[in-house]
Order: sequence, then C-alpha cells, then structure tokens
Amino acid sequence: MSSNPVQYGKVKASYFWDDGSGINGDTGAPASGKPMQKGLAASPSWPLGTKGYVVYNGKKAEFFIGDRGPGAPAEGCNVLLDLDGKTFAELTGESWNTNSLTVSGGNGHIDVEYYITSWGDGHGTAGPPKPMSGSETCNSAVSPIPASAKKDDEAEKKKREAEKKKKAEAQKKREAEKKKAEAEKKKAEEKQQAELAKRKAEKVDQQSTNDEQAHTAFETGTAANDLSGATLAGNDLPMAAGVLTLALLPALAVAFLAKRNRPLGLHAAAKDDENAENGTAFSWDSLRNMNWQSLRSVDVKSLRTTDGWRNLVSELRRK
Repeated sequence: MSSNPVQYGKVKASYFWDDGSGINGDTGAPASGKPMQKGLAASPSWPLGTKGYVVYNGKKAEFFIGDRGPGAPAEGCNVLLDLDGKTFAELTGESWNTNSLTVSGGNGHIDVEYYITSWGDGHGTAGPPKPMSGSETCNSAVSPIPASAKKDDEAEKKKREAEKKKKAEAQKKREAEKKKAEAEKKKAEEKQQAELAKRKAEKVDQQSTNDEQAHTAFETGTAANDLSGATLAGNDLPMAAGVLTLALLPALAVAFLAKRNRPLGLHAAAKDDENAENGTAFSWDSLRNMNWQSLRSVDVKSLRTTDGWRNLVSELRRK
C-alpha cells in the first residue's frame, strides 16, 4: 500500500463483525461481496475499495472499505467509521471474543486519525464522509495532511525516482549497445564493399596488364619482323641485301613472269622499246645494278605502305 495520503482527518470509530452468523447485531455478509476479515472496514459514504490506515494512541492499523456503516450512529457526523472487531481490539489493547464477537473492556467507540491513501473504484463518494442518509457533508472530518505523514511520501518519491533513473540507465545502455551493433554491422558492410571494390579493381588492372602485355608482344613481334632486315643491314650489308632481296622476289617474279608471258608481235616489241627508253623495263642486269648501299638509310616502317615499297625500289635503282 502506498503511504502517500490523499486525505486526512479525525473521526469517531466503532467496531463490527458481519460474518452472517447473526450474533451481536450481525446484518449479513459485507456489501463488497468479500468475506468478513481483519482489515475490512465500513464507511457510510466512501467508495468501496478505498484504502488507508488509522492511528490510535501511536498504534497504526491498515484498512480497506468493504461494507456500509455505521447506520444511525453516523447521523449528525457522529460515528463515521466502523473497524473490524479484531483491529479494534489490537488498537485498544483489549482481546477479541470469537464467540460473542465482542471486544473486552466495554469500550465500543474511539477517536482515531485516518489517512486515505487511495480511493476505491466501487460505489460511493470520495471526499468528506457523509451519513448513509446523505443528510449532510461532514467537512469537519477532513483536515490538512500533516507534514509528518509526507515523510514516507518523500521516501516513496525518492524510491520511484531511483527506479526511474535505473530504468532510464538500462534503456540508455540498450540503446548504446544497439548503436554499437549497428556501427559494427555498418563497418563490416563497408569493409566487405571495400574488399569487393579492391578485387574488382585488381581484376580490371590484371585485365589491363594482360591486354597491355598482349599488345606489347604483338608490337614486339611485328617490330622484330619489320626490323630484322634493317638490323641485318646495319650490321652486315650483304646479308641485309639478301633479306630485302627475298622480300622483293615475289614482286620481281611477277614482273618477270609478266615479261615472259606478254603477247608477241609488233605491239609488244614496241612496248618493250618504250619501257627501255623510259627505264622501266625489267631485266636481271637492272636488278644487279640496283643501289644496295642505300639500304642503310631505309626506314623499315615506311615499307608498310605501297608508296614505301615504290620509293624503296626507286632508291635501289639509283646508281
């Protein structure tokens, strides 16, 4: 039960025990439907289920409203609270007689201080008590809550604040752990992406290297083929001349065959005379008379074109 009072006051209290036995004015089972028990009290107006405690001569006893009463004694705001017989006996220091359902000592009424800690949700009215007839409101039964009663409230408040702080710290810790997990996950994903990008780049670089090596090998082979004759020419002129001669043989052979297969007759003879005059007629003598020394100045790359070969042939024919 919370010790934070919501209402405080002083009232005259009596006792009862309604267990359905009919003894000593028993009126039947309590109105709340709960069985008669220690701590069950009766009020003429407070909501059923209301909780609180009473103080008498320094003794404290808790109660909850589970029945209606007193009846006629509550008129004129006289007796406004009925405590169970066992609680009444403890507060007064007397004994409870289970046979007669009475408290020893003969004192049936005491003045108590009451503290309401929570209002019930059952039938009734919160606030100052009223007689069952509703003839008046007993405002004199309500007083300001003593400061001493709020000490427990401060302790409860501190306890609640400590629990709240503890929950907040736990929540903060969970959020920090969640953020840490998310950061680690993101870092792992970034690392994975970086590794994939690196492998992709390495693959591209390897492909580029392979392509470059293949291209270099091709150019090297081509250059080796193109430069073989020129290299030989630079180191050994007769050998170079032989190589280039071999390169020229197909063209010279075609020319030779063309000469042998040309049509006979006056027209052909006239053509030979014309070629002889122009210096374009083919003969083995003209091949022997070619300027082979000029091979030293030949640009091999120029032989990749038809004009290059024509220029080479013209150069070789110069004396």
